[in-house]
Amino acid sequence: MMAAGAAIALPTIITDRAAAAPLGATRRTVSFVSPHTREKLRVTYFADGRYLPTALADVNEMLRDWRTGEKGRMDPKLLDLLFQLRQRLRTEEPFQVISGYRCPKTNAMLAAKTEGVATKSLHMEGKAIDIDLPSRQLARIRQAAVDLKLGGVGIYTKSSFVHVDTGRVRHWGV
Repeated sequence: MMAAGAAIALPTIITDRAAAAPLGATRRTVSFVSPHTREKLRVTYFADGRYLPTALADVNEMLRDWRTGEKGRMDPKLLDLLFQLRQRLRTEEPFQVISGYRCPKTNAMLAAKTEGVATKSLHMEGKAIDIDLPSRQLARIRQAAVDLKLGGVGIYTKSSFVHVDTGRVRHWGV
């Protein structure tokens, strides 16, 4: 069942076989570091044709709302998007996580005081993450994510991060 979900994404991502190979990998690994909590995680979340429940639980812990400690359930497709983004950017560097899951209380607080925070943010559904890769320019990260055509992509140069999500395909910022 999980392999079918991954196969659906392949045709919309990349057209040449060499570039499409990464999602066909038998093992998919992602790495994160949180500037807020100083925690690090490198985890293989997909192996032998399935998502690994223990690894997904570790990801949920790592990407929890750092303000409240509340954990959400991160979308495995978001991890696939990040896996492919790292492949496109040709880096093993961990993603710096500015914001992963956000509980409704945190999101409401941010929406009230910060321009550009959606009141019905996909962060609350575990379908969005704000990231940075210090070794890559933000514009390059944004463009690589836009090229994947897997969801929403926004760039926030003043705050120094790129937003990616598994919602409908759209992009903003330059």
